Amino acid sequence: MFSRSSLPCVLFLCFVARTIAVFDMSSNQNNSYGAVNTADTPHWQQTISYYCNDNVINTFPIAFLDQFYSTGNLPTINLANTCNTADDPVYPGTNLPNCSFLASSIEACQAAGKIVTMSLGGATGSNGFTSDSQAAAYAQTIWDLFLGGSSNTRPFGSAVLDGIDMDIEGGSQTGFVSFLSALRTLMNGGTPQCPYPDAYIGTTLNQFGFDAVYVQFYNNYCGLTNYNNPNAWDFGTWDNWAKTVSPNPNVKVYIGAPASSSAAGSGYVSPSTFTPIIQQTMAQYSSFGGVMLWDASQAYANSRYDVSVKNALLGDVEIVAVARLLKPSLMSSTYVQQYLYYDLSLYH
Repeated sequence: MFSRSSLPCVLFLCFVARTIAVFDMSSNQNNSYGAVNTADTPHWQQTISYYCNDNVINTFPIAFLDQFYSTGNLPTINLANTCNTADDPVYPGTNLPNCSFLASSIEACQAAGKIVTMSLGGATGSNGFTSDSQAAAYAQTIWDLFLGGSSNTRPFGSAVLDGIDMDIEGGSQTGFVSFLSALRTLMNGGTPQCPYPDAYIGTTLNQFGFDAVYVQFYNNYCGLTNYNNPNAWDFGTWDNWAKTVSPNPNVKVYIGAPASSSAAGSGYVSPSTFTPIIQQTMAQYSSFGGVMLWDASQAYANSRYDVSVKNALLGDVEIVAVARLLKPSLMSSTYVQQYLYYDLSLYH
């Protein structure tokens, strides 16, 4: 993820991983919850500031920038019922919707200390490059449209996002290292699937020093429902990758999880099941960074599933903090602090 301390990214996800089978990216009802609960409009995705009214969620990746190159050689974005090309005006000569009405909401979240990023890709996205030079040039496009640059076609108007994340679920990896390297002064995040190595972004992960990866432990055999199967659950493999393969030995690995049973084809677990998984993984693997949830609308409709995850993370922080008081050699302050960051991606 690129952060403004380093750069910008945003969705109303509790962060994104793989979408469910019935999720149609072309639909303007695609707020994840609304996609499978079309009649329950009160629980459809709200504007982003709605989710910033408490301190449960720390980071909001906005999903998705689903086509890198559309009309006018600019990207297009689909934010479900919030903003899309079917319901909102597009900038002349482009297929890029004008979502500038979201600027004040984004800035309100940032003023509340939230991180807002742009998620590139998605399960049905059309993304990729033909060469390293094309990819490096595209970094400037993203910078100008969403981050610290300037353009007459900024989808979120004056709002400057805090970074990007890469949710690449198909196609070639050509150019991704060049693209990310061109944004090197910002930060980064990626969303691989839990089977290791990831088929679509594995090479890029091994060549570029990501700061965080949101691994999708659902819709896969290695998902959360197989946590007790050592031949399936493979967070340990990702921990080993973080420490021995990643160019950034300090990269953090997040558990990507569905926020309700309707958010994914498989992999959902109840709060009572997920809590010990979170706390055991936290205790066992130093690369653990937090939890990513798909998505905010699903979590809110599911009795604030995000709150139970937050409590699981913070509960362990309190235990670790006490342990540190008793025996400072057990834990560094950095390790304790990392649990204070949580998003729907839930941060460490």
